[in-house]
Amino acid sequence: MKFSFLFITLSLISYRCSCCMTCNLQLRREIVNSTFFPNLFTMLSAFIVLALIVILLVYLSNKKHIKLANSNLSGFVLNPVPLKTTAVVLGIGIGGFIDGILFHQILQWHEMISNKIPPVTLLAKSVNMFWDGLFHAFNLVVVIIGIGLLWKLLKRNDIDKSGNLFFGGLLWGWGLFNIVEGVINHHILKLHFVRDYTTQTEVWNYGFLLTSALISFSGYCIALKLPTSKLPTNFNTK
Repeated sequence: MKFSFLFITLSLISYRCSCCMTCNLQLRREIVNSTFFPNLFTMLSAFIVLALIVILLVYLSNKKHIKLANSNLSGFVLNPVPLKTTAVVLGIGIGGFIDGILFHQILQWHEMISNKIPPVTLLAKSVNMFWDGLFHAFNLVVVIIGIGLLWKLLKRNDIDKSGNLFFGGLLWGWGLFNIVEGVINHHILKLHFVRDYTTQTEVWNYGFLLTSALISFSGYCIALKLPTSKLPTNFNTK
């Protein structure tokens, strides 16, 4: 009886140490090695591209709004750009969480670098889990930025606060995240596929892009409604 208890205790300790980033030296070496910064950059690449796309969308939307405001001789129009931008940023972060929670954790169709390091051993699984964690951390940063932007809009009454802009922007950002992440991670870098364990990986990859394009286009159409309301007499732009 004592031997059985001792065996179970040692087994639990060894299991915890084998998948513990701070306990397992071999795991740390597999993560923090010559591939760490290249892997980190590839993880960030999709988010960098998304940031550039959002900046471009803000520029084009502002340009369009200024043109509309100048052509409206009857008065000012509410600005749709701040809320639309905020919603898109939130949609990107939430879309990343949906991807990670659904495909990485619940369905377990793939992990972050599962095509590079197949999670067929506990060590490989732990390495993928580390990069999945960083992926979620990046998504959390995006969501926090979106919440900060949303907070800044609460006291402003010179902007369009329609539900179409907000919910359309969320869908737009969600689909946009999937498209950029899919193209970069599935097709260019091949870090993983939508379904790693199938003979039809490309079918799933392109199906994912098509579905994401439909989501993003639906959000764009919902958010497309142009504002026609005039600014209140007393408004705050801070």
